[in-house]
Amino acid sequence: MNEDQREGKWKQIKGDFKQKYGKLTDDETTYSEGKFDEMLGRMQEKTGKSKEELKKEIDKW
Repeated sequence: MNEDQREGKWKQIKGDFKQKYGKLTDDETTYSEGKFDEMLGRMQEKTGKSKEELKKEIDKW
């Protein structure tokens, strides 16, 4: 597992916590941010690409 994959795994965990926090406080912004972080984390883990590379791809859409 390379550094980008490890970072991706951490972002998934962080995203899960943000989602839980958002649900507890009904803060949809925090929940949405957590979902996005989780998605980026999964993408990083599976592709091995950096966060910046993935954001560039997403921005192209």
